[in-house]
Amino acid sequence: MRNEYDFSDAKRNPYASKLKQPVTIRLDESTVHYFKRLAEELELPYQSLINLYLRDCAATGRMLAMNWTSVKSKVVKPKVVESKAMKRQPPKPKRASKRAA
Repeated sequence: MRNEYDFSDAKRNPYASKLKQPVTIRLDESTVHYFKRLAEELELPYQSLINLYLRDCAATGRMLAMNWTSVKSKVVKPKVVESKAMKRQPPKPKRASKRAA
């Protein structure tokens, strides 16, 4: 190993802006278990699988419509309803119009 190194020709990492940002997030135990089980089947790390899923949601603009209800002081679990974006189907191919010549 050298005593000194010359970094005068060094270049910045071009991928530095694409590095992942560490975050702390609280998830239900059943949610983590689901992704861990699925990741094991797919032979992926479960955190990478969660990242891929969330990235897909962000890319497609997928959103949930949630209806929160409460009964006086007792809070009832939310009912999750799929939004229109989640039910979105790929566009059907257009038919050629039959115009009389």
